[in-house]
Amino acid sequence: MAPPGVTIHFARLDPGDAPQNDPGSRTGQDDRTRVYLDSLPLVARALAQVRPTVVVYAHTASSYANGFANEPALVARLTSLTGAPAVTAAGAVRAALQHLGAKRVALGTPYQKSVSEQGRAYWQAAGFEIVSYQRLGDVGSIYDETEARAYELARQADAPHADAVLLSGTGLPTVGVLERLERDLGKPVVSSTQACLWQALRVGGLRQPIAGFGRLLRDG
Repeated sequence: MAPPGVTIHFARLDPGDAPQNDPGSRTGQDDRTRVYLDSLPLVARALAQVRPTVVVYAHTASSYANGFANEPALVARLTSLTGAPAVTAAGAVRAALQHLGAKRVALGTPYQKSVSEQGRAYWQAAGFEIVSYQRLGDVGSIYDETEARAYELARQADAPHADAVLLSGTGLPTVGVLERLERDLGKPVVSSTQACLWQALRVGGLRQPIAGFGRLLRDG
């Protein structure tokens, strides 16, 4: 997805000793998210060593747990820890929806109920109207999910009066079905992973159109 000349470096969030610390499991997700937020300094130091142009906190549910009102403080903390401009997944999605002019959003999530409700509350606090909402059923580990299931989630979440569909969750495989979904639904479809790359490139000064992953990246 990334254009030539752009390198992407990763440091995984550590669930530590949180109960049910399988990072892909719905069970214990609330506890893991709190541990992720507490352990940011350790992860940030690893990323800071490569002197990144932009740092992305690619965990949408952390912003949900932290609350929309606390988003600026989270971004400022990441910037302070890494010495680089910071982007959160939720912040990237918000910027993407605003760029697309979407105010009424259909939301699809792979999370447990409590986290999904936090997500809906986050987007409402951010000024969006959640006109439809759907959770993905029978999730064992999000990392075992497929793009076919993400496609069906978006279809189920969509509503005729939604301006856009949002597939939340960077662990959910979405990027390979975004173009098809937009053709089938006749509206923009935004996913956390897609929005993270789009916003990181913009913050880094690259507004290059990228084909094949939905209107958002195609717009550049």
